[in-house]
Amino acid sequence: MASPNIIFIMSDDHAAHAISAYGSRVNATPNLDRIAEEGVRMDAVYCTNSICSPSRASILTGTYSHINGVSSIWTEMDYRVPTFVDVLHDSGYKTGMFGKWHLGEQGASLPRGFDAWKIFPGQGDYINPEMIDASGSATMPGYATDIVTDMSIDWIDSLDADQPFAMMVHHKAPHRPWVPDEKHKHLYADGTIPEPETFFDDSATRSKAVQAVHMTIADDMGADDLKTEVPEHLRGPENRKARMSWKYQIYMRDYLQCVQSIDDNVGRLLDHLEDRGLAENTLIVYTSDQGFFLGDHGWFDKRLMFDQSLQMPMLIKWPAQIPATSRCDAIITNVDFAATFLEACGLDADSALPTSQGRSFLPLLRGEHIDDWADAAYYRYWEHDDPIHAAPAHYGIRTVDYKLICYYGAGLGVPGASSQVYDSEWEMYDLKSDPSELRNVADDPAYGDIRVELEQKLADYQRRYSDEPYAGPDTPHPTWGPHNEQLLAYVEAYVAQIRASS
Repeated sequence: MASPNIIFIMSDDHAAHAISAYGSRVNATPNLDRIAEEGVRMDAVYCTNSICSPSRASILTGTYSHINGVSSIWTEMDYRVPTFVDVLHDSGYKTGMFGKWHLGEQGASLPRGFDAWKIFPGQGDYINPEMIDASGSATMPGYATDIVTDMSIDWIDSLDADQPFAMMVHHKAPHRPWVPDEKHKHLYADGTIPEPETFFDDSATRSKAVQAVHMTIADDMGADDLKTEVPEHLRGPENRKARMSWKYQIYMRDYLQCVQSIDDNVGRLLDHLEDRGLAENTLIVYTSDQGFFLGDHGWFDKRLMFDQSLQMPMLIKWPAQIPATSRCDAIITNVDFAATFLEACGLDADSALPTSQGRSFLPLLRGEHIDDWADAAYYRYWEHDDPIHAAPAHYGIRTVDYKLICYYGAGLGVPGASSQVYDSEWEMYDLKSDPSELRNVADDPAYGDIRVELEQKLADYQRRYSDEPYAGPDTPHPTWGPHNEQLLAYVEAYVAQIRASS
């Protein structure tokens, strides 16, 4: 069989529970559902750091933030860390990147390993966005999601028919501020969008660190997001619930209208591949860089290790290899993507990308079983007490049945993080009896033995990924940015290990 093509479509902040293939209560996404119907729906894919730039760096490199250098949106990827795109490009693939990059805009931080690229600077704009490429910048007329799709289709058409390619289609939507396309502004009339069951969660059992975050719809979503001021009759603490519901309808209307453009444009791309005869041997992935709170627990944004933020949607079709209407519930993280794409292209991921901390899940896509597959996902959010949402630095472990989180209370030199140090706090959730994560049982004696087991598993995973657990304000930490000496030590040790076993 000829080498497969890869099309990696990624939106920004698109929660799985706003995709009808995942059972959305708030919208319908028929074109995204096509991918699930013709391929596999991944049900337990988790990001390792729920914020835009770190997730993108982990996807490209197959490494955690402390290895690739991207701990926050204020840090840039260490250019010495190879990416799966570098490997594919060097292996004869044509490579393209269109849309949101968000990993720096200067020198070594620009896209590399791509034959063609055109990106938004920073977050980019929805309407008539500026875009940059190797020749400079230009204003592109139109709506951002349409523009990225147009570029992607045009680039495919520019390639020789038998040329394998890997293309990144990275949409800005539905990132805030939510600006829908005019043609979708009639959808989702105010008052018609159901509120989540946890909408009025009071966080009574949670840590002080989580209770202090600035991401409540009622109090922290402002006029810039809503494009209007709160009416006088909804102001004041006595009107908090009514104000919250009013804001939610506006927020979700705009958010879902932005998602509708994503769905329409995914459909355009799928149709074009079929028209060109490329669909059978093209691995098509749809995902988002992390999840998002859609009023869950009364919040918007992401960052925290609750499932709505932690889970990444992932729909994959590859008719030549993946059975239609498949489901996969194995625990997977975004550091596993790079190795999977390389194996799909016939490359040995361990030797081709020796820095990778991930593992290919290609056999799982084919319906095979892997006896020693990971039974947990390790997560670490570094941007302590960030200036926008005051989300605390934390790490934790998520198994099928439980979640353990440590809010360790220090910034450890991360750019953009607060220098304030707080006492460590713990949260633990029983996902079997409490799937909505409403009751923190970290200090419940009935869960004492389980907590000990989870703490041990957390330590085991930290050792697996060479991530230093917090042991006070003087805990050793990476030098963030393009001079990450920990990377070099890790690479040397990992490469030596690979060579010794071969």
